[in-house]
Amino acid sequence: MNPHSLPHGAVLRPARPGDEAGLLDCIHQLAAYEREHDAVRNTTEMIADTFFGPDPKAFAHVVERDGLIVGIAVWFLTYSTWTGTHGIWLEDLFVCESERGRGFGTALIASLAAVCRERGYARLEWTVLDWNAPSIAFYRSLGAAPMDEWTTQRLAGDELAALSTALRRRAGTQP
Repeated sequence: MNPHSLPHGAVLRPARPGDEAGLLDCIHQLAAYEREHDAVRNTTEMIADTFFGPDPKAFAHVVERDGLIVGIAVWFLTYSTWTGTHGIWLEDLFVCESERGRGFGTALIASLAAVCRERGYARLEWTVLDWNAPSIAFYRSLGAAPMDEWTTQRLAGDELAALSTALRRRAGTQP
């Protein structure tokens, strides 16, 4: 993806080394918006390794305005066994509150839709908190459809460790 000029002197482009602090700042702002102020454990070093290391597993597009990152779309690849193609999972979409209403969120999602089309990917998917009415309305305005029959499941923390340990014990690889 090449950089694209946006209104208000902004530029949409892939994240690059040197963007770590701006990405992390947006991540912290998103956590605050989602009422998870203290949940972020990420660091600029972790971002550098994840996005710009020798084998990146996640990617980001950013909106930069006046030298500051004011919007991010963090994503990674998925795979559909039914379609036999990859897709994009949008992990985080965030535009700084002072920059909302300028089309930056739409531009970020459109850039991911373009990546899907260019690479032959079948899907662009994400989740949204059920109480986040402004975001839900925004996504509907883009033509996104809810997947009401699907419920996200997660294993993390102690439960993830316990399941992993139980599997290793059954396989005889751990006392």
